[in-house]
Amino acid sequence: MTPPDLSAWAAGSADTPFVHERAGGSPGPQVLVTALVHGNEISGAIAAGELLASGWRPVSGRVTVAFCNTEAFSRFDAQVPDASRFVDEDMNRVWSPDRLDGGGTSVELARARALRPFVDRCTHLLDLHSMHEPCAPLLITGTLPRNIAFAHGLRSAGRIVIDRGHADGTRMRDYEGGPAGGGRIALLLEAGQHLAPGAAVVARDTLARFLVAAGSCAVDGVPQGWLQPAAPAAAPVVVTHQVVARGMDFRFLGCFSGGEVIARAGTAIAMNCGEPVLTPYDDCVLVMPSLRQLRAGVTTVRLGHAAQMD
Repeated sequence: MTPPDLSAWAAGSADTPFVHERAGGSPGPQVLVTALVHGNEISGAIAAGELLASGWRPVSGRVTVAFCNTEAFSRFDAQVPDASRFVDEDMNRVWSPDRLDGGGTSVELARARALRPFVDRCTHLLDLHSMHEPCAPLLITGTLPRNIAFAHGLRSAGRIVIDRGHADGTRMRDYEGGPAGGGRIALLLEAGQHLAPGAAVVARDTLARFLVAAGSCAVDGVPQGWLQPAAPAAAPVVVTHQVVARGMDFRFLGCFSGGEVIARAGTAIAMNCGEPVLTPYDDCVLVMPSLRQLRAGVTTVRLGHAAQMD
């Protein structure tokens, strides 16, 4: 995919660059759509930019669209896309009070602090991402039942993943601050591989479904052609283990891209600085295995199992 031209959205609203608000004619949900939390994940920016360019407005409430790490995105090079993931640090690991209120300085922390008021007030958050490896789309919910139920109701292409976040920092999806924090709906979409054209299709479809489910508009009020056929319901994956690299000497013992089901407990799937990584139970599902950002402390794969369906 070709990275989008975001120059038309630079001025922003509420005195915040690359943040735009659209209000409906009646009270309703406060929806925040975020893209480019990682500067090399362009599918969400394509969908968000197209939504703004279409002139779309919610029927009720307010929808805010934020292009987040635009400084990293400005350095995007399709030949080395991982180089523009962030400038100083991963922007999706700084969303804890101690980081946001602390004395740290970085490009990503400064931008997160500028965006924090919009996150604080939103009742519904959809954070648009994509993945290093070719993989089926995922909807990350966290563990709260309200998020799991909302994601299940979307019937989008993303398989639901229930997890507790990352060991190396707090994601925006997991941030609970602000007056809406205690009841906020917050989902993170992994739309597919970063540069695969299908990722933009998934981002548009999920965004449209999210706006309808949140109450911003009716089904016939989303941009034409965005909605794809509803996906069949699949059992969510419950993440139970995170495999964290101890150092640079980490390698997988197979070609894994995500979604693989390892039949037997005790199967070695990787070597972590000389120690085997073993599946903890039968029918273990691998979630987002990747070595693209390998260093000590980084999650290289998550391990889960299919949840029981009611």
